[in-house]
Amino acid sequence: MYRFLMSRQWVILTLIALLLIPTMIRLGIWQMHRYEERTARNQLVTDALAAEPVPVEQLTAPGHTVTSAERYRTVTAKGRFDTEDEVVVRRRTNSDDEVGYHVLTPFVLDDGKVLLVNRGWIPSDGPSQTTFPKVPAPPSGEVTVKGRLMPSETTAASGIKNLKGLPDRQIMLINSEQQARRLDARVLGGYIAQTAPEPNGDTPELLGDPGKEDAALNYAYAVQWWLFSAAVPVGWVILARREARDRAQAAAAATAQDRESQPATA
Repeated sequence: MYRFLMSRQWVILTLIALLLIPTMIRLGIWQMHRYEERTARNQLVTDALAAEPVPVEQLTAPGHTVTSAERYRTVTAKGRFDTEDEVVVRRRTNSDDEVGYHVLTPFVLDDGKVLLVNRGWIPSDGPSQTTFPKVPAPPSGEVTVKGRLMPSETTAASGIKNLKGLPDRQIMLINSEQQARRLDARVLGGYIAQTAPEPNGDTPELLGDPGKEDAALNYAYAVQWWLFSAAVPVGWVILARREARDRAQAAAAATAQDRESQPATA
């Protein structure tokens, strides 16, 4: 009755089903790993944003690499902005996906060390991409700034190429080691995304809070893949039984037709 399973068509179909089952199981496991990673990241962001602000030098120092546990922590610093060594970071977008610049201003602390401060986003509305844009001035004199601590940007982590030969005072990546060489100063590792004081006229546009990743979507995908893997053998059995039934009915119909075609005997 099930000899048809040895046919070329059914052997290929069975092999495909046997390959699909472990593949879908592995895809579900991968999605579950992504769910766990995103859940852990979301928890780090929540914990960091909820933590009390601390002086920046409690978390970073020259040459320090900002860790995932330190990322997004709110820090404070007292000093003055150095606008003469200010640069802009090219090809950055705001919350409306408009392309512009981030304004990166060195902030000289009372002890002479330098903290890199990303003051926010400005539009690229200058006459050309090679001209240094008009940047709103920060507060003058001694001031206390507050912001979220961020690790230095790298090409490997961000996917942004660190292009050479850029126009004067324009950069691609916010990297404390590179800025330390440019400024010839003791630059604290990482940088901060400024949250206070708020700029006059809302420009530069302060960067928004880090968004949370949709971990629940990965969980749903994992369950979906596992349901698909369970559906494959069920579907194979249903198809095999339907094929066997159709073949049996066809054989019975052929037998009945043969009987009817035979001449009646006296």
